[in-house]
Amino acid sequence: MASSVPSLNFTFPPLTSSTTNSTRISVRCGPRSNRGPLLKGRILSIEAIQAIQALKRTQRMDPTQIQPHISKTLNRLIKADLIAAFKELLRQDLCELALKVFPAVQLECDVPDLGLYADMILALTRTGLDENIDELIDDLEKVGEIRCDDKELVRLVRALVEGEQVESTVRVYELMKKSGWGTTYGIDEYVAKVLRRGFKRFGKEQMADEVDQQLQRSSQLILGKH
Repeated sequence: MASSVPSLNFTFPPLTSSTTNSTRISVRCGPRSNRGPLLKGRILSIEAIQAIQALKRTQRMDPTQIQPHISKTLNRLIKADLIAAFKELLRQDLCELALKVFPAVQLECDVPDLGLYADMILALTRTGLDENIDELIDDLEKVGEIRCDDKELVRLVRALVEGEQVESTVRVYELMKKSGWGTTYGIDEYVAKVLRRGFKRFGKEQMADEVDQQLQRSSQLILGKH
């Protein structure tokens, strides 16, 4: 059954964020249950902790107030705290809350942060909410292009392939080509291999061959320059 999470429509460039410094402490939020460990070196500021607790409390007491609460609370966080709070929600598998926070996170970025998209997709796949992944790809397509020279592109493609997201993988591949992958930007060999293997797994032999041909052409051009 589809989730009731609202459409994730947002535009770039980002909103202005606060630049005040915050005291930071190491923390683990809530009971451990079966969630993953806090990453080494990961810290949450007091403001980020309070924002997470407030969001969880609002979700529990009155879910209709989540969006107003996000606008009121998260806009006061600096970018690093906002991203840390978002990742902590994912770590706790609170994906529906994270989905509602995600637009505010992306508004803090000059261009789509593909690494954060990958984090969101991995969490949605892990928690069985992968029906929401199409909406994330919708928003990438509305932006019109992505950074094909960004190493986070590898994480995005891997997240889609490992999550068996056939249609979304194809859509991202088409967006990569539209954004200059193989023309304006060089072809990263690892991205190409992940795509090729993914398309073969999905039965998309023609697309796998296309990626292979693009990689070969790119390699020949590089060799020709030396």
